[in-house]
Amino acid sequence: MSNISKAFGRAASLQARPKAFIPFITGGDPDLETTRSLLYTLRDAGADLIEIGVPFSDPIAEGPVIQAADERALRAGCTVDKLFDLVASVRSDIGVPILFMTYFNPIFGYGLDRFIEKCAGCGLDGLIVPDLPFEERDELLGPCLSRGVELISLIAPTSGERVGHIARSSGGFLYCVSSLGVTGERGELGDSARRMVEQVRRVSDIPCAVGFGVSTPEQAGEIAGFADGVIVGSAIVRIIAEHGRGCAAPVGEFAKAIKGAML
Repeated sequence: MSNISKAFGRAASLQARPKAFIPFITGGDPDLETTRSLLYTLRDAGADLIEIGVPFSDPIAEGPVIQAADERALRAGCTVDKLFDLVASVRSDIGVPILFMTYFNPIFGYGLDRFIEKCAGCGLDGLIVPDLPFEERDELLGPCLSRGVELISLIAPTSGERVGHIARSSGGFLYCVSSLGVTGERGELGDSARRMVEQVRRVSDIPCAVGFGVSTPEQAGEIAGFADGVIVGSAIVRIIAEHGRGCAAPVGEFAKAIKGAML
């Protein structure tokens, strides 16, 4: 059983069903030391897994909040190698699975095998690549499987009949994109995510975590009523943007509120 599966099981041991809280932060925003501090802050606030975005100059799935965070991190000198080193330095005592969210072009430029080898070497548990179509993932899946790195699949309201095939063929958890468009806080989430989770559960018991647009404790609590996990990104990144290097305390309070609403 992978560390990601164990994380959902750990959440399940506390409740009737697993309810994993998965916060997202942009690596290196506003600097690497703040990212290091936030990993511990989020762990202490109840995160079951933590997703680190690798800053990229063309993040096509991201809204303006995370795009701006990518720009800040790149200006501050963040690189994927520095993030590999950061993960390696905290891996032994952070205690929860850590995932990278990145795009395929940086992986390809780095070298697929070399990139996955570095992921495994530093202790990363999983990888999310939002611009990699499920049908084209085999080139990356092989190196991931051979090194014990989960390649997390995404489904969206447009996935249609493909949802069942993706669910049956995936590991770790399914990232359920709650609505069309890019990441960002939304006042209303609609019922697309609920329908996707119901569709998955007809064919697979893989955990489903819902992201894109989740921005309040109330929304997190609503999603926790039908999904196995809640992913919160832009709302956290916005707090980091507002407070800069002093963001740990307000991020921690917000994360505790999200986790509390999921119980």
